[in-house]
Amino acid sequence: MRASVQARRAAVRLAYGGLRTYWFLFRPQIDGVKCVVAHADTILLVRHTYGKPVWDLPGGTVRRRELPRAAARREMNEELGRRIEDWVDLGELYVNTNHHYDILHLFQARVPDRQIDLDLTELAEARWFPLQTLPPDLGRYVRPILARVRKA
Repeated sequence: MRASVQARRAAVRLAYGGLRTYWFLFRPQIDGVKCVVAHADTILLVRHTYGKPVWDLPGGTVRRRELPRAAARREMNEELGRRIEDWVDLGELYVNTNHHYDILHLFQARVPDRQIDLDLTELAEARWFPLQTLPPDLGRYVRPILARVRKA
């Protein structure tokens, strides 16, 4: 791994620690997106370079004056190197995590292939899993989000 990737990962972990302190002190409400990216009978799960080392759905924070669907497009392009335009809205999930309140806007998309170009700064790993054999170390909200997935 290049030294610059290691330095960027260290900066992300440091910033995450600062954010956790901010969240604890101020208890903000944050808009985020979580995306179910599917190919055939598999879904894409990721492990972040910060926080708990669990398998989670890709996603991120909605920027100020950004629509959630636009945030899903942007985050998948930044983290996975994929331009995904055709999103199905799965609703919202209200969660309290790390001393802040999130409104997670949930989306689903099917992609024609499994090709990704992983951003190694934020994501340590990504893997396609069959829905029937998900790993045991899933993020807290993965299963409730997957319960909303619409079959296509």
